[in-house]
Amino acid sequence: MSTLVIRNGTLVDGTGAPRRVADVAIEGGRIIAVGADLPPGDEEVDATGCIVAPGWVDVHTHYDAQATWDPYLTPSGWHGVTTVVMGNCGVGFAPARPEGRDWLIQLMEGVEDIPGAAMHEGIQWAWEHFPEYLDALASYPRAIDIAAQVPHAAVRAYVMGDRGARNEPATPGDIVAMAAIVRDGIAAGALGFSTSRTLIHKGSDGVHVPGTFAGQDELLGLADGLAAGGGGVFQMTSNHEDMADELVWMRDVARSTGCTVSFNLHQTDVAPQLWKRMLTLLEETQAEGLPVYAQVAGRPPGILMCLEGTAVPLLNSVTYLGIHFLPHDEKVAKLRDPKVQAAIIADELLSIGPFEDFILSSFGRMYRLGESPNYEPEPSTSAAAIAAARGCHPRQVVIEWLLEGDGRGVIYFPIFCYTDGDMEVSRQLLSHPGTVVGLADGGAHCGTICDVSTPTFLLTHWVRDRVRGEKLPLETVIAMQTRDSARLYGLTDRGVIATGMKADINVIDLDQLTLHAPEIIYDLPAGGRRFVQRADGYRATIVSGEVVFRDGAPTGKLPGKLVRRQDLPAATA
Repeated sequence: MSTLVIRNGTLVDGTGAPRRVADVAIEGGRIIAVGADLPPGDEEVDATGCIVAPGWVDVHTHYDAQATWDPYLTPSGWHGVTTVVMGNCGVGFAPARPEGRDWLIQLMEGVEDIPGAAMHEGIQWAWEHFPEYLDALASYPRAIDIAAQVPHAAVRAYVMGDRGARNEPATPGDIVAMAAIVRDGIAAGALGFSTSRTLIHKGSDGVHVPGTFAGQDELLGLADGLAAGGGGVFQMTSNHEDMADELVWMRDVARSTGCTVSFNLHQTDVAPQLWKRMLTLLEETQAEGLPVYAQVAGRPPGILMCLEGTAVPLLNSVTYLGIHFLPHDEKVAKLRDPKVQAAIIADELLSIGPFEDFILSSFGRMYRLGESPNYEPEPSTSAAAIAAARGCHPRQVVIEWLLEGDGRGVIYFPIFCYTDGDMEVSRQLLSHPGTVVGLADGGAHCGTICDVSTPTFLLTHWVRDRVRGEKLPLETVIAMQTRDSARLYGLTDRGVIATGMKADINVIDLDQLTLHAPEIIYDLPAGGRRFVQRADGYRATIVSGEVVFRDGAPTGKLPGKLVRRQDLPAATA
């Protein structure tokens, strides 16, 4: 059996311990030695001047469809991610009756902004029940590891049909049937169960995700199914409003089942201090020994606005709508016309919906992202502030930004955690011992969001480049997206560089690590579009002892696996 040695690097092992110089030897997909003067390997990676860290474990992705056609799971693979957990927010593709497949696709398209045509063409359906879905995933070659969760919406629709899809209350019999599906999915290897309570999540038909209004009897019954199948994580996407009330039933789930509960936590403009109260309640919950954790974002979650994307900041203008569906070059040419610009600025605004109207009218939250993206912009650089200084309408500034780069300029709109115009709230959320970093949403929001680059951003911004406040220690940042995120889902065989652990490793030139601007490309099945974001500085990404990416390019090695719960070693104290 051949050995791989990573030599001359600075080891940051994922435990939070101080960095040190050490070599790493790998054999059979496992780390066999960490230290100095290790014997030569059959293959060596020179890590001189580089950080050697565990591979990133991204616990909040939506690759449920893409995992059936893309072995590299980009953009995550480009950013050093070696394990992803998908099936979040209650949406996914199993269980699925043949006649229900189109409905699941429209649900995913509406909730996660993944092109429906791409899913129709790309998914090769080979399952009905959730265990069969796992078997299908296990049969595809891939570069990095994946893990799945049982999604509430699919389970509800499978058992209740139209009643479930319309969010009608579940009967006791419905709950028993749904719990059995969850139990079987967990027993087959799923790492958890997921649901959504946010009013933002709707299918393409405008209907809220099934389970959004589920009663506590349904939630607790499904949690019992999770426990009966062997346990795991109960993941909930929150509505960010009545969080204190929601925490009551989450505590009940953790107390009655012993299962881990994870919920999203952000700062919102509507209740800008609620996050502080939730952290206090979280501390009290964990002091009781209940495994409840808040999942927080590595940077303020935000919409990307551009002419090729889903969120165009001119969509409430009748004049703009007249050119919106033109081919890109024709649209740009029309938009460059001063008369068209004047008409757009003078238009009486259309109402699209409360949330959409808020986004399209909040010029104080619109920022030019630029070629070297700045995710912590000064409020004085917003479209509203620049327009006020120039004495023009904010839409004039927005139009100019959109027209940059042949009409491919990108505007950043931070939705959460930016009420005060900086990232101090994000820093406090990330630093809290009761939180876990996540919410990068890899594979989702193809035309609106590209937070999949969060693992890289944690290093470039929080460790190295931040100028508007405190930074975070390198050792802490690496631990939070390796050991800590892995432990949340019981992935006890990875996330730390130590003898016997799975050999998932990143070799990173931190000085040269660069996050490029997000861009729209059309490489999904059926020519579907998506935002991607690339990075330089990852010298090697290693999965199970094999180099799968070298300097950002795939090597062709495909050692990735489906991770099933029953295949994981038991946690130790």
